[in-house]
Amino acid sequence: MGRIWGIVVAGGSATRFGEAKQFFSLAGQPVAARAVAACRAVCDSVVLVVPSDAIATGVADDHGADVSVPGGPTRAASVRAGLRAVGPEAEIVVVHDAARPLAGPQLFKAVVAALEADGVVGAICALPVTDTVKRVVRARGGDPSVVETLDRSELVAVQTPQAFSVDVLRRAHEGEPDATDDAALVEALGLTVSVVPGDPDNLKLTTPADLARAELLAVR
Repeated sequence: MGRIWGIVVAGGSATRFGEAKQFFSLAGQPVAARAVAACRAVCDSVVLVVPSDAIATGVADDHGADVSVPGGPTRAASVRAGLRAVGPEAEIVVVHDAARPLAGPQLFKAVVAALEADGVVGAICALPVTDTVKRVVRARGGDPSVVETLDRSELVAVQTPQAFSVDVLRRAHEGEPDATDDAALVEALGLTVSVVPGDPDNLKLTTPADLARAELLAVR
């Protein structure tokens, strides 16, 4: 066992996708297995977090991870389940979504390397936002209306993997807070999260159309 552990979050119900996308075959390999294998670029050990009902019904296996554990009702709860399985020798934890099975080794290496800078306890990969982004609200019974146009020069679209000092990540999850990514919890502590360039091909599987696109990217 080494100092860098990975947590692959595959505990979601995939309600927008319609089925358990994390177990779909992508170019002949399960999505979850691809995500676990991607973590091996930097991780000495990997925890796979799967839906609790998948373990009960035998649908899920380790998919190449060192251990698999049942997740919780939210993404943050699933990360906490993975953290509980991380060994005491860990110094760095890399959190990765199984729904991003095409993340390349350069992303994992980049977020871990970013932690070497003084004062940096977390690192994410992200892409610049190229579309104009507006904040809208929906009046009761009416169509959405624009209330603000955001400055996209200050915005990025965040991906995984994300790397953190294990002690900081554990502290960020104390009290069982909720967030759509772990960086938000670390930011809430007032700590520095660095940003490294993401990859346009590191797409997130949200709809069946995304799986079709991922198939093309995986075999090219």
